[in-house]
Amino acid sequence: MLYDLRLTISYEYEAPVAGGRHIVRVLPLNIPGLQRLVAGSVTVTPQPAEREEGTDFYGNCYSSIAFREPHEALEIGMQARVQVEPVEQGYDLSGGPAELGAELAALTSLGPDSPHHFLAASPRVVLDRSIAAYARETLVPGESVIETVRRLTSRIHDDFTYDPEATKVDTTPRQAFDQRRGVCQDFTHVMISALRSLGIPAAYVSGYLRTEPPAGQERLEGADAMHAWVRAWCGDAAGWIGFDPTNDMVTGTDHITVGHGRDYADVAPVIGVLRTFGGHQTKQAVDVIPVKPATAAAG
Repeated sequence: MLYDLRLTISYEYEAPVAGGRHIVRVLPLNIPGLQRLVAGSVTVTPQPAEREEGTDFYGNCYSSIAFREPHEALEIGMQARVQVEPVEQGYDLSGGPAELGAELAALTSLGPDSPHHFLAASPRVVLDRSIAAYARETLVPGESVIETVRRLTSRIHDDFTYDPEATKVDTTPRQAFDQRRGVCQDFTHVMISALRSLGIPAAYVSGYLRTEPPAGQERLEGADAMHAWVRAWCGDAAGWIGFDPTNDMVTGTDHITVGHGRDYADVAPVIGVLRTFGGHQTKQAVDVIPVKPATAAAG
């Protein structure tokens, strides 16, 4: 599936910002066999005094920007064309959760894609006893790792209510778990904590999700969304597989990856520091537009 993507993140400050330094992660990844960034660019207004492009340990693209002059607003834009390949769901080659420990013990790599990085607690995900008990209740004797992760995906989707007013960006997994409400970030953090408590490596994925308007209605400009989902390591034969607890599904061609890490802190779209007083307002608009074959050929 070929997409054209557009993103705008804007900030308006109550008082002028006398400087600032930010890390921006909004450009989709190149993932061999799964996703190809055909072309893409990130724009920043006003022009930063410093800018550096790079990749982090996990291979995620970032822009490091810094300002020295006062400014009352900031706008970050991204445009990209991305090819997302369909993944065939073949035979379940994963063993049971109890067998995963032996596979992990035999795996000595500590490279960026190693599952060892995604087993322990991380800055935004603790291994909570209540979430661990919830995870153990999901286990069914004889099921494979893939079946276990899929069952947990469905259970979180059924037990939790999507409510953008219920949580904030710094809400902990335990807080979201206790109230059974939140957004994709919360569902993802809860599921990661649950899987790690079972000994199943789990990563946080940040990206874009193509959405469909209700039947008979026009698609609204800017109505798509940044999204989060889980990437679980299901054993040496099965490898990494994406699961979306917000939508109760294995990820597919509507999911476009920007980056992955241990939790939200590793892949936040915009993080940084600035000097100011008062608050600010922020707005975000995303467009994920399928490119028709004729248009793709013309490009």
